[in-house]
Amino acid sequence: MRRDQLEHLIRAAAVVSDDDTIVVVGSQSVLGSQPDAPAELLRSVEADLYPRNHPERAIVIDGALGEGSPFHDTFGYYAHGVGPETSVLGPGWEDRLVTVQNPNTNDVAGLCLEPHDAVAAKLAAGREHDVAFAATALAAGIVDAAMLRARIDALPVDEPTRAHAQSLLTLAESRS
Repeated sequence: MRRDQLEHLIRAAAVVSDDDTIVVVGSQSVLGSQPDAPAELLRSVEADLYPRNHPERAIVIDGALGEGSPFHDTFGYYAHGVGPETSVLGPGWEDRLVTVQNPNTNDVAGLCLEPHDAVAAKLAAGREHDVAFAATALAAGIVDAAMLRARIDALPVDEPTRAHAQSLLTLAESRS
């Protein structure tokens, strides 16, 4: 996904959800602060997002802009309407959101996770493709390992999950 495609999804999600602020979580949130991120980070054709003021309307986004929708068929990318609970995020994440708001979003605010928050949440999810994502982000200098360790330590998860996320970070460092 490219930055202009994310901006299109923010604009469209705002219309279908009748909300002027869209929160972008997951891998494509990196486009908020890194519009020219390495291609390896932008392979996904979906953006996970929800309307900030009406998160219950994420289902409307999923129906109108989701996988297999006419929107998806027309443009080749889609929105996955999710809830605020989708990503496990640590204290202060809302203060670090990166705003994407311009004429391409019709001045709708797209609030994207700061890359360290996004990668920490992905490592807490513990999937193999998340390790590859973290390794690429580390190698590109988008995130710093020490900051990631601190963000993982602050996540509201149990100790086994935290320890597993830290071990995945070590693995990502070895691959970067």
